[in-house]
Amino acid sequence: MYGIDECLAEAMGVPGVRGASLVDWSSGLVLGAVGEGPPGSHEIAAAETTEVVAAAVRCRSVTTGAAEAMPVEDIIITTSGYHLIRFVDTAFDSNVFLYLWLDRGDAILAVARFRLKTLAERLVSV
Repeated sequence: MYGIDECLAEAMGVPGVRGASLVDWSSGLVLGAVGEGPPGSHEIAAAETTEVVAAAVRCRSVTTGAAEAMPVEDIIITTSGYHLIRFVDTAFDSNVFLYLWLDRGDAILAVARFRLKTLAERLVSV
C-alpha cells in the first residue's frame, strides 16, 4: 500500500531534494517528514510555508469568482534553494500539501515539479 512514508521516501529520489514533508496547512502540522529540514527544521518550514499557502488560497478566493476559479496547483519559492509546494487533492475536503526542499545547484525544477505532481496523485489514488 502506498502511503505517506512511501511517498516521502520516493520524494527523496527526486534529483536535488534535500528534504520532503507532508503538511496540513490549516494547522501547520507536519504529518510526515524525511531528509533535512530547511535551515531550522521541518516544523519551522511547515509553519512558514503554511502562511504562504494560506495567503495564496485567500488571494485566489478574493480575486476570482466561483465560475472563474482556477485552482492553485503548486507554489515555488526561490531562496538559496527551491521550496516547492504541491496541493494534494483528496476525495474529502483536505488542507494538505507536499513540500520539497531542493538544492538550487543540483535540482532541475521542471523535473521536480513533474515528479511532485505524480507523487501527489499516487498518494490519493490508493
